[in-house]
Amino acid sequence: MAGSKNLAEDPYERLANAIVLQAVADYRVALKKIKAHPKNREAISEALEIEKFFRSGWYSQLTDVDGEYLIRRLQDEIRQSESIRGKKNKSNRR
Repeated sequence: MAGSKNLAEDPYERLANAIVLQAVADYRVALKKIKAHPKNREAISEALEIEKFFRSGWYSQLTDVDGEYLIRRLQDEIRQSESIRGKKNKSNRR
């Protein structure tokens, strides 16, 4: 079956996934920096630039994942990971 090539093997699909995954990783780093230092202009600028990408037509061509949904999920993830880490550290002190 020559026409039933797995999409995961398609180099263009892999490239599109890699671009999105790199943006996700970069956004997480920026959010963590903002969490630690809320006035960090460089991190804020980076996060805003990546959010602009997540809302762009190019992003929509790369993936079917809604950009607004992804932004909210990543922001929630960073908020929760920080609060969970704090709870673990407090319980380890006992």
